[in-house]
Amino acid sequence: MELLCVEGVIRARRDPQLLRDRRVLQNLLSQEERYSPRVSYFQCVQKEIQPYMRKMLAFWMLEVCEEQKCEEEVFPLAMNYVDRYLSCVPTRKNHLQLLGAVCMLLASKLRETTPLSVEKLCIYTDNSITRSEVLGWECLVLEKLKWDLVSVIANDFLDHILQRVPLPQHKMDLVKKHAQTFIALCATDYTFAMYPPSMIATGSIGAAVHGLSTSFNSFSGEALTELLASITGTEVDCLKACQEQIEAALAENLKQTSQPRQKYSPSKNAVYPDSQEVNLTSTPTDVTDINL
Repeated sequence: MELLCVEGVIRARRDPQLLRDRRVLQNLLSQEERYSPRVSYFQCVQKEIQPYMRKMLAFWMLEVCEEQKCEEEVFPLAMNYVDRYLSCVPTRKNHLQLLGAVCMLLASKLRETTPLSVEKLCIYTDNSITRSEVLGWECLVLEKLKWDLVSVIANDFLDHILQRVPLPQHKMDLVKKHAQTFIALCATDYTFAMYPPSMIATGSIGAAVHGLSTSFNSFSGEALTELLASITGTEVDCLKACQEQIEAALAENLKQTSQPRQKYSPSKNAVYPDSQEVNLTSTPTDVTDINL
């Protein structure tokens, strides 16, 4: 008898009973603050690391996750680990890429069927880090995060929110895909750390529907914003500000797509540019059809 091997991993669908149960969403809302990093860590904790260095690292991590076809949750979760670690541990800038690699490893172990390998992560740094360094830092990061890795991130809210938004069923996947891209874009920018994950999720859905407005003519912007705010218990004005910031971040990112990119240096002794105005990466996946 021959066994047939099917390429790819088929994930189970979300349980509709859990998505409809308000208690599940309420539990996520009550837990999200526990996993939020300190927004002032650049001023209070870090001496060498600057926000633009974090941004360069984030785009490198995003490219690795995209090239390895990781699940959508891996990159935002890895950035949550990076921020939580930097919130409590002063870190040298030549250890920043090592930290990012370790956080991707940990996030993939939680959210991937087949996690990223240590060897591949070392290759992506041009072998500037070693296997023993990654494994040593894995224990260090786990210790500093108190082994509490099941962070609540914005992606965890998407299905719960979309379940409560009266969008055409055949358009749900499109809206979700664009919202996931917006969440990844937010994870690259430190200024979004001030918003809780639920607000990032609702703002991303609002931005996705707004950008795809030609497909949803029946939805007015005000009505959608108020509905999204009521679902997560968010202030309408705060949600509007978050959505506008997301759309502005996308517009800025689109401007950079036609310009040369500043690559993240694989060297352990990386020399960061003096100017913070660097072009970091191209547009994240599948946002070029958004209308601004």
